[in-house]
Amino acid sequence: MIGKGRSHAMLWAVLVTLACNGDPVAPTPAVCHAGVQPIVLSVGADTAIDPLASMGCVIIAANLSNTDSAEYLIVPQASTTTPDNHSSFRLVGGAPIVGAPPVAALFQAPAPSPAEQFHDRLRLMEQQGSYPQTAGPPAPAGVVGLALAPPAVITVGDQRTFKVLANISNSTIFSFVPATAQSVGAHVAIYVDNSAPAAGRLTTPELDAMRDVFDTLLYPVDVGAFGSESDIDHNGLVIVLMSNVINQLVTKTQCQTSGYVSGFFFGIDIDPSTRTAWNNGEVFYTIVGDPDSLLSCAHPVSQVKRVVPVTFVHEFQHMISYNQHVLLRGGNGEVLWLNEGLSHYAEERGGRAFLQAGDSAHFCDYVRGDLYNLGQYLMNPGPYALVNASGSGSLAQRGAYWAFVRFLVDQFTTDTTLAAADFLTRQMVGTSNTGTDNVQLRIGAAFATVARRWAFANWVSDLPDSLPGYTAPATMRYKHWAFRSAYPVLRALCTPTGTAQLPDPFPLNAPGGPGAAINVSGTIYAGSAGTYQRALQAASGAQFTLLFSDGNGSLLQGSVGPRLNVLRIR
Repeated sequence: MIGKGRSHAMLWAVLVTLACNGDPVAPTPAVCHAGVQPIVLSVGADTAIDPLASMGCVIIAANLSNTDSAEYLIVPQASTTTPDNHSSFRLVGGAPIVGAPPVAALFQAPAPSPAEQFHDRLRLMEQQGSYPQTAGPPAPAGVVGLALAPPAVITVGDQRTFKVLANISNSTIFSFVPATAQSVGAHVAIYVDNSAPAAGRLTTPELDAMRDVFDTLLYPVDVGAFGSESDIDHNGLVIVLMSNVINQLVTKTQCQTSGYVSGFFFGIDIDPSTRTAWNNGEVFYTIVGDPDSLLSCAHPVSQVKRVVPVTFVHEFQHMISYNQHVLLRGGNGEVLWLNEGLSHYAEERGGRAFLQAGDSAHFCDYVRGDLYNLGQYLMNPGPYALVNASGSGSLAQRGAYWAFVRFLVDQFTTDTTLAAADFLTRQMVGTSNTGTDNVQLRIGAAFATVARRWAFANWVSDLPDSLPGYTAPATMRYKHWAFRSAYPVLRALCTPTGTAQLPDPFPLNAPGGPGAAINVSGTIYAGSAGTYQRALQAASGAQFTLLFSDGNGSLLQGSVGPRLNVLRIR
């Protein structure tokens, strides 16, 4: 899991189509022509238009009411299930359409931070089973292959040497870390690096309190929501290793400018082909307290106590998922985007366990990161794929992953209880299916359908707050969040000093104006929306035309699954 903080950038690119022999292929222009039938929608109705069927031309029928205006939410989207597939697009109102700029802006997601790249690289190695051959220091005396044989029984004071990945960009570099068991519970044993900074060491009562949160709340939450972890070392415990090495994965400068690694799980420790060369057991790694910045940037004890439990509930889902997909069923690890979506959902699920007990302060700790990430996505969804497999899951993409899983849980459970939610997520993790196949099998609906409804829901789910008289269809609603009201409230409640600010107003913008005046361009990435627009039509207003093309005015490629989603909201 990563700490928050990143810089943003914009790149320009031009799409060029080449034939197999390298010669340019003349693109087919998108045009409006006779025979395209106007689309007629009643309030609350929607449609997904394939632009290839009409050469990119879309006509919205005249408003037959002479007293009421009409309003349409229009969302270009890529419905492909191919990870990272994308295209430039242009959406222009008015007819006839005359020409198009020769070059359209292709906005790309900012480069992920080093911490984000590290976390995603771990998930990709687990998914593909492509663990590296490792270099590193020779093993200490008495350590054969991997650090001793893991003990069947762990007690406070036990000494053990762990093998820990020690470089954020090179997965072959590791360190041996001597550590001591400081607190042992029913499900969790906490080891602390013997060389951890003295000023940042948690006291025994603080470690015991953290252990109790893991044991009595977070462990049962994750097991209930996702299934059981493995127990290859036969001690019935998940080991939490608090180590200097995790702090040192990023430099002080990287930590201050692009975030830090707060902790991680690495499947190499439990995979049958590699575990005996590593720690041969269920291990979760996390930072140590370091208020004096001896290792990297400062991590006061108060921050460690706040961050580590949230990181645990996130990374424990990855550990459970690896057991369920790979060890129990012999499949591949879950794909990046859905694996991360479920782990970010695990953070919220942990927070809701506190909320049930009336503890809104700790609820904030567990949902703040997800809300921040989603805010980054909603501010500009165009450059970010939902279906992603390249290992470039930015904070904004993680926000989309979480929101999509949240939407699935809200839409495809039998009721709104946590028990019903847990039943669905256990099915999603306890399978050999992955990615969009997993989603479609679990919910019994086509991915393109649920992706379209999710895209609409991001704008209309709680729209009655701003558009009286309209109620979002049940298929386009979040049932546990009203984001328009949640953002300003939780910004005030959930933003401690020194943390990234949540957006205050609802961050998704859908500019409104006459349909014939629409003129936008950008990108559509797999599963995600390119932009949100509202087309306004006066009472007795005439029909209007939209041309949906690639950035150069040519027909969009069918491989990206282009859809122009239209929903009438007034």
